[in-house]
Amino acid sequence: MDDFFTTAGDVLGQIWTAATTPVDPPDQTVVLAVALVALAVVAVGPVWRVARHVVTIAHEGAHAVVAMLTGRRLDGIRLHSDTSGLTVTAGRPRGLGMILTAFAGYVGPGLVGLGAAWLLRAGYAVGLLWLLVALLALLLLKIRNWFGLWSVLVSGAALVGVSWWLEPAAQSAVAYAVTWFLLLGAVRPVFELQAQRARGRARSSDADQLGRLTGVPGLVWVVVFGLVTLGCLVLGGGWIVGPVAA
Repeated sequence: MDDFFTTAGDVLGQIWTAATTPVDPPDQTVVLAVALVALAVVAVGPVWRVARHVVTIAHEGAHAVVAMLTGRRLDGIRLHSDTSGLTVTAGRPRGLGMILTAFAGYVGPGLVGLGAAWLLRAGYAVGLLWLLVALLALLLLKIRNWFGLWSVLVSGAALVGVSWWLEPAAQSAVAYAVTWFLLLGAVRPVFELQAQRARGRARSSDADQLGRLTGVPGLVWVVVFGLVTLGCLVLGGGWIVGPVAA
């Protein structure tokens, strides 16, 4: 047993050292190349339909975090094979907490991407990867269906593999690719949402729920989602391609 705790302590120590040690950013050619790859993933339909599961994880995770921060009880999260998701919370059916919880979903991936860009700008590419692993581990505790469990486990295992076994240069490139994908991938679902609303297929969407909670039309909320996600893309992209903070 003592050997187990010693080994576990050594592993955690290595992870902590790697996560808190700044690394040099990749060459700008690499940064722009992974940006183009991320853009292709978002733009190409068949690839997007698979990769969108990552955005859904961030979307539902944002609902969950804001629900808990505003005092609501988080009962569980479900992720579905069609890239939809559901976060079930309990509390007052109206009020600021419910409004913020409903608002968080579509802007969540972009805000996560913005935070990731800030960490990259500070030089903590490996730290970002381990932070994402920790967040996925916490999210796993609230997953309530098998597909959701599988999605989060696969995503977490992939990040652990990159963070533990790859060389620092490769880890940094993956961290930049993930960040670009979150920033770019946050925008497309907003347009998809409005396309569904225009066809009358999203009457229970976050935007329409916000419309019922606030009296502000759902279309206005879609525009706000778009402005926030585009703002995160512009600001985060600027941080990524700019110089690393001293």
